[in-house]
Amino acid sequence: MIDFSISPELEAVQQRATKFMDEFVYPNENKLIEDEGLPGDLERELQEKVKALGLWAPHLPREWGGMGIGFIGQALVNEIAGRSVIAPRLFGNAAPDAGNAELLLIAATPEQKEKYLRPLATGEVRSCFAMTEPEVSGSDPTGLRTTATRDGGDWVINGHKWFTSGAIGSAFAIVMAVTNPAADAHHRASMILVPTDTPGFNILRNIPVMGSGGVGGHCEVRFENCRVPVTNLLGEAGQGFKLAQARLGPGRIQHCMRWIGAAQRSFDMMCAYALERQSFGEPLAKKQTVQNWIADSAAEINAARLMTLQAAWKLDRGDDARIEISLIKFFGARVLHDVVDRAIQVHGALGYSKDTPLEMFYRDARAARIYDGPDEVHRQVVAQRILKTYAREN
Repeated sequence: MIDFSISPELEAVQQRATKFMDEFVYPNENKLIEDEGLPGDLERELQEKVKALGLWAPHLPREWGGMGIGFIGQALVNEIAGRSVIAPRLFGNAAPDAGNAELLLIAATPEQKEKYLRPLATGEVRSCFAMTEPEVSGSDPTGLRTTATRDGGDWVINGHKWFTSGAIGSAFAIVMAVTNPAADAHHRASMILVPTDTPGFNILRNIPVMGSGGVGGHCEVRFENCRVPVTNLLGEAGQGFKLAQARLGPGRIQHCMRWIGAAQRSFDMMCAYALERQSFGEPLAKKQTVQNWIADSAAEINAARLMTLQAAWKLDRGDDARIEISLIKFFGARVLHDVVDRAIQVHGALGYSKDTPLEMFYRDARAARIYDGPDEVHRQVVAQRILKTYAREN
């Protein structure tokens, strides 16, 4: 018999997180400024409350100020935080900082950890991740054109990046650049830590996007003879692709965890409004079409949640979860979109307005099918890996 129970410790964490959301997050959603987040003083005040509750940084181990609750624990906390677009920053595990912190944990030297990870882990600074380029496919990082050339004791970086999320106001960037053009496709690039006040790190613009944006924007960045010490290399030379995969796997599962929260909140709103709203002499909940939407949404959310927990369980065991992560990436994105879409339809014009979070969830849901790998790539990965298994067995 499979045991789906949650430990008493994690149940207590869920209860504290839910109470914090009810008391401090939902009442402050109207103070959000898109592309800027909450006012700084308010955000810091709420972050301190989170820390006092022992809910800060569920993705980090305790020795770095985090909760140390593993991927299952992260799934449970992130689902709660995902119910509001302002919550991940309040819990200290918003993208791209959470993924960057995890990458620093596995690849940084002790000196780099003290300089970059420690202030990031405490929330003193923000960071950004510069990989995607406008001239090449974002889903194929083997084609990157940005270069980092050795010049004595320095790397000199030249290139063009965009959708560098969080760049405005960040303290440092993790930059993926080609350090050995002659190497094979998967060993050409490396990752380098670049303080954003380094001459030659130039933010050209914040690219306007369809979704709710995010603190620090989604920026176009130009590196022009940007010079940093060779000691800023993260990991080993030629490990850029490998480190990118190590970073994006946990990052993807965190997105999927939060999507479930947004879908669940949309579902709760749909059910409550269907019972309340009268149409043609009866509640919307009496309409068969609405009942079908509710039943389909309940099944899809439950499936996405169980799939995500299974992927988290495998990661906690140290197993390979690449298939499971790709599955939830494209399946979870579709569930999020469809549930929010149905909730908007039930709410009618109210759902289309900004009086509810549904329209923001809907805009963000469309982006979910693109960032951290488009749906089509993840479906291809799943199919290829499954077919390899069958080919070996025959």
